[in-house]
Amino acid sequence: MTIAINWSNVGLQAGQLLLALSILVILHEFGHYITAKWFKCRVEKFFLFFDPWFALVKKKVGDTVYGIGWLPLGGYVKISGMIDESMDKEAMKQPPKEWEFRSKPAWQRLIVMLGGVIMNILTAFVIYAFILMIWGDKKIPTSSMKYGVHVMDSVLYNKAGIRNGDVILTIDDEPITDFERLRRKGLLGSEMVVLRQGKEVKLDLPVDLIGQIVESRKKGGGFIEPRKPAIAFYIPDTAKVYKAGLRKNDRIIGVDSTRLEFFDELQNQLEINKGKTVSLTVERNGQEVNFPVQVADDGKLGFFPYGASGDYQQMDSLGWLKLNVTKYGFFAAFPAGVRKTGTELKFYIDQFKKILNPNTGGYKGVGGFKAMGSIFPKYGWDWESFWRITAFLSIVLAFMNLLPIPALDGGHVMFTLWEMITGRKPNEKFLEYAQIVGMILLLGLMLYANGNDWFGWGR
Repeated sequence: MTIAINWSNVGLQAGQLLLALSILVILHEFGHYITAKWFKCRVEKFFLFFDPWFALVKKKVGDTVYGIGWLPLGGYVKISGMIDESMDKEAMKQPPKEWEFRSKPAWQRLIVMLGGVIMNILTAFVIYAFILMIWGDKKIPTSSMKYGVHVMDSVLYNKAGIRNGDVILTIDDEPITDFERLRRKGLLGSEMVVLRQGKEVKLDLPVDLIGQIVESRKKGGGFIEPRKPAIAFYIPDTAKVYKAGLRKNDRIIGVDSTRLEFFDELQNQLEINKGKTVSLTVERNGQEVNFPVQVADDGKLGFFPYGASGDYQQMDSLGWLKLNVTKYGFFAAFPAGVRKTGTELKFYIDQFKKILNPNTGGYKGVGGFKAMGSIFPKYGWDWESFWRITAFLSIVLAFMNLLPIPALDGGHVMFTLWEMITGRKPNEKFLEYAQIVGMILLLGLMLYANGNDWFGWGR
């Protein structure tokens, strides 16, 4: 199998991912650090990335060694008297000291363990608040999408039965009023009602729709977009189609004897005529112009239409849809940020439920660093996209860390809650074994996720 990689794009996405994760890991660990210091626990180490055998940078200030490790798989704080990933068994054999984590009341230990998760949730809502202030909340009313939807994913077209030009009315009896909600509910729903040629049509979505879509997207498929006419916006002067005669603002209305109106119809005709020479008919200044052009072997002509790559502002300016932007003032942005965080958390939990259900095939979408990096822009650094993705990753980090798995914060929280409810503290030897089991489980999940990225182990 040959994998073609554009390393400049990969490098840009990797850089954004590294920066986002570094910010989130530092803030997560700071949540543990500040609450531990609050309750007068000694923090021995505070590291970004892991440092087995050696650290890239380290400096001791007071009782704490601050540093940067060489293994970029997370970070950690080492709190005295706590059974954690350091597995410092010798220290645990000594009698508890007053500055140690294990000597503190259960309620204090609980707060320290929740500190990282709380910090990540706070980070998300603060980022969202500033996004709403600076760039605003952007919504596209589905009723404003003049030409309905363009179904880019073959699974949605063939298995779900959605057609180009459909207007999606409801999913699971819930009215779909904006495009972003359509994209999300379309992944998670089981029943859809669309308006097609003036008639309402009910569609039963396959149980494993999300799994099939994951497979399609791994092969380079898209998802769903507002439908757009086939009007040329940018044509490189080196492109064959430019030399053949295509110019900006030409509206492509025919390929050979087939008449068309929309860009998806043009794509279908080009796919049929890969590598062939066709007669292209365009409308220019109210007149039809014909000229021959060779279709590339990948089924493309080498130009960009208006609205390419989801340029919704451009589509809005052409009247193809309405992009509503609501900007918030300073005081209104923070409660709006809290609501946005809650909405994103619910969406992620709904996805997680799909992953846990083997019938949905959602597990095929579990990915590692490659999958996370791929959600960042690859053609340029876009600060709005960077911060939106970083905020969402902060929510993901908070949720995943709260899972009741030993070695995660949620595992420690589970054992501490057990102690608070029963009045009995778990045996330290048991906690050591639980930590080892949790670390092995996490390592296995990490290997699976990253293997699924590259080799499709979830198929």
